[in-house]
Amino acid sequence: MKQRIITALILAPLVILGIFELSLPLFTIAIAAVMMIGYWEWTQFVEPKSRWTALIPAVLVSGLSLVVIPFDADSLNQVAQPHYLMLAAGCVWWVISSTLAITYPKSSALWQNSTVLRHAFGILTLLPFFWSVLLLRAEGIEADAYHGAKLVLYVCFIVWAADSGAYFAGKSMGKRKMAPHVSPNKTIEGLIGGIITAILVGWGAATWFEIEFTSPLVMIAITLVTVVISVLGDLVESMFKRVSGIKDSSNIIPGHGGVLDRIDSLTAAFPVFAFLYFIF
Repeated sequence: MKQRIITALILAPLVILGIFELSLPLFTIAIAAVMMIGYWEWTQFVEPKSRWTALIPAVLVSGLSLVVIPFDADSLNQVAQPHYLMLAAGCVWWVISSTLAITYPKSSALWQNSTVLRHAFGILTLLPFFWSVLLLRAEGIEADAYHGAKLVLYVCFIVWAADSGAYFAGKSMGKRKMAPHVSPNKTIEGLIGGIITAILVGWGAATWFEIEFTSPLVMIAITLVTVVISVLGDLVESMFKRVSGIKDSSNIIPGHGGVLDRIDSLTAAFPVFAFLYFIF
């Protein structure tokens, strides 16, 4: 626990500094690096003979997306059909994968023996995440260099708040299990506690950052949906690790495991939040 806290105290300021101070091209490279590390860790879930070979499909698809979808500042500020399709694909994936996690282990019969599906699941987890973070960071960048950074940090804040709220509510009041075969410690009471905490933190962060939503009700609705999906996103990675017999995705972050272990909730939250934010 001590190592975990020390690592968090070091990483959190660095992450926030990177969100606000990196130029858009450097920020793009940083998020792409996170995505690539995530792909590398995901190769364990594919269970290949060679992890380097297993990395090829994700790299090719991600590279193709950068060729097909414009990612300069001007294009990212005018969210177009290709961007919406990428975000929508992420949203659909998280609805499907959440259903798979909740109905596990019965659902595992549908995908457990398919290498193609395991590859696809990794791409659907990380590629929409990459694009959603990029689109949010670039939002209004010409008028206000930090507006997009505030949006990115807003999503981080509500997800972190939901994780903390769910932990303490689950510890003190948790009785009904959400998905006992995937993560026995997650409870319905914890989820409710996480949602309440996230909405309160989101309200404060939106006011502090001067983030404008169509109405307070829209802000609450978007935050609510994002938080629920983020909690389920955590369950999804737990499901894949359980099937693969893996405790942590890697040991790259002392006391925290791998990159996927740290961003599992965020990979789900960002595409959903971005899609709803740009739509409404």
